[in-house]
Amino acid sequence: MQTATTNSRIVQSETQLTPSFRLDTREYSAKERNKFVKENTVRDWSQLSWKDIGRPFQVTSYAKEKTNWEKEKGQALPVHTSWEMFNRSFHEWFVKDVPTEMNVAKKQFFSSLTSFKPKQISSALGDLARIHFWNYAHRVQDGIWDPRGKRALFEGLDVEKPRILFLGAAEGYEGMQLSAMYPGGEVVLVDYDAFCKDIRFGEFPDSYPFLGENPQTGGKKVYHKDDFNVTYLVEDIRQLSFGKEFDIVISVGLLEHFPDELKPDVVEWHRKFLKDDGYIIMTTPRAQLRSKLYYEIMSDVMNHTYRELMTLEQMGLYVYENGLDILKHGYIKVHNAIIAKPR
Repeated sequence: MQTATTNSRIVQSETQLTPSFRLDTREYSAKERNKFVKENTVRDWSQLSWKDIGRPFQVTSYAKEKTNWEKEKGQALPVHTSWEMFNRSFHEWFVKDVPTEMNVAKKQFFSSLTSFKPKQISSALGDLARIHFWNYAHRVQDGIWDPRGKRALFEGLDVEKPRILFLGAAEGYEGMQLSAMYPGGEVVLVDYDAFCKDIRFGEFPDSYPFLGENPQTGGKKVYHKDDFNVTYLVEDIRQLSFGKEFDIVISVGLLEHFPDELKPDVVEWHRKFLKDDGYIIMTTPRAQLRSKLYYEIMSDVMNHTYRELMTLEQMGLYVYENGLDILKHGYIKVHNAIIAKPR
């Protein structure tokens, strides 16, 4: 563990597992940085074509909660309801005491073996697989929050005390990380499910450390949730009344929830609120074998609505064809990542 003293807090460069998530304020060298973000693999986006790269992989294994609702009602699950279901399901997993749950699932599985009932055994095995997969993806790998990868992605923006707009913000993690790296500004989080404001953000752990910049010393500083100037709006993105007033507009895992005919609208939601010299940041889950396995095993937790997995090239081509110049692109653990500006 390394420590550095600032005039406000002690910055501890360390990582630590809690029962529900990982804390990580480790720094990295320029050489180590390449472990966390693989940058600029495409030299000229204008030379890509859909014929060459193909279309995204659509996830079609849906949560039982969704399929049971549709069977009972005889109609497609409304989009707003699907997000309400997803947010509650996802949060339930975020707050689990994972080691305890792993022990319970293991005992239940071995107990089921004595029943000689295939359905009971299969159900217990599924529960065991899900909790172990969640432990690996979220606690061990820290693939959902991914603080070092996102700090590597977010670094180098030419902004000071920025206004940040986070579309589909959920618990607002990335907005807070940006505000730690570029302190003194404002974060506006937007989600149209009040559960996200009241519970996912409202119960986000006050002790969670965000490593950022100390403008007084030029060194590092650890921030916490209550250090940020946050406004949380429960509104539909399409109904926001803002003008072009934000330095950064960000979304995390938004583009992939819309079919092709709506993707230009998603890109426009970012551009319409951005200052002329502002930055658009977007990420999507990457099309790779372990991601496909994750969304299959965790379907009851994750898959309540339309979802695609994309390659970086597919995501980038959507963005490029809809009027954005891509300044930086790369991989951050399980997500594709793009920083762009309007052409």
